[in-house]
Amino acid sequence: MNFSQIPGQKETIDKLIRSVKEERVSHAQLFSGPEGCGSLALALAYARYVSCENRSENDSCGICKSCVKYEKMIHPDLHFVFPVIKSKKDSEPVSDSYIVEWREFVKLSPYFTLNSWLNSIEVGNAQGLIFASEAGEIIKKLSLKTFESDFKIMIIWLPEKMHQATANKLLKMIEEPPEKTLFLLVSDEVDKVIPTILSRCQLIKIPGFRDEEISKFLIHKFNADKSKASEIAGISNGNIIRAVELLQNEDSSLLNLENFKRLMRFAWKRDIISLISWSEEISLTGRESQKSFISYSLRILRENLMLSLNQLKNRLVFLAGDEAVFSNNFHSFINQNNIYSLTEEFNIAYSHIEANGNAKIIFLDLALKVTRLIR
Repeated sequence: MNFSQIPGQKETIDKLIRSVKEERVSHAQLFSGPEGCGSLALALAYARYVSCENRSENDSCGICKSCVKYEKMIHPDLHFVFPVIKSKKDSEPVSDSYIVEWREFVKLSPYFTLNSWLNSIEVGNAQGLIFASEAGEIIKKLSLKTFESDFKIMIIWLPEKMHQATANKLLKMIEEPPEKTLFLLVSDEVDKVIPTILSRCQLIKIPGFRDEEISKFLIHKFNADKSKASEIAGISNGNIIRAVELLQNEDSSLLNLENFKRLMRFAWKRDIISLISWSEEISLTGRESQKSFISYSLRILRENLMLSLNQLKNRLVFLAGDEAVFSNNFHSFINQNNIYSLTEEFNIAYSHIEANGNAKIIFLDLALKVTRLIR
């Protein structure tokens, strides 16, 4: 991944390049921004630029020995940490257990969600975490001397998923790292990163993409029709992942919409039998899929509130396709009287799912509360 392959984020890229030129590379940096802002792509491009043997003024060369290995993500001084899952065969998993799958997945596209990554390794009902066993691996790798580059670089994707024990063991190394060690943490939810880790990192704030940047990306990458690309860019709200999903009409988005529609329909009718069946069905999906549904529902609730407040004219509504058709009739049920309570209940359900609660009970409880609030 070169900087030139990222469709935008020029200000951030210029800042990163300048830090290398002026030899002001902070040993621990946290790339933080909303989902779909390209934070992982920026971290990959930055790591490659730092290690490039013949870097130019604006980018890595792309042809030196280091760049070739970075392209395949097999450089011996580049290390990754990312959420993985426990299995019957491996009760103490580490990122290296999935490194082959990770490399292949990231090479397809550096723009993806946690749910997409976990679905690619078929997690079932497990949740992705960075387990305590990872700390020993990190310390062992970074205690070695560099093989080829000036820097050993450790990219930690989603440090907010880090087990407390892992973070505690990592604190001293981040505070007093071995010489020529660079930590690049990439977070979608910086408020969930353990404060002691956060305080030891230089924060790199990354904004969402601009509409024209997303539009050009869809046209060049997917041969999208110009008008279609422009429409999608306008409703993706700076999220390049959502833009690609909308273009490709990804099954997960359609499934989440259908589950949301069914929940609201049964709740309005006060059809308790159907709500019980609905909660049983969704409880059979994996926990990451369940969290994805709740996050999706929160977004749809927000968009429908904006419709109810007549904010379409102010371009504060980001809906298209089936979502727009559904919301055109549904938005009148979401208003200032129930939005806070609805949002709170969905957030509570999310936290309970994340804490490995009984999904069937959690979703039935949510459905019954929605029944009370939607009228």
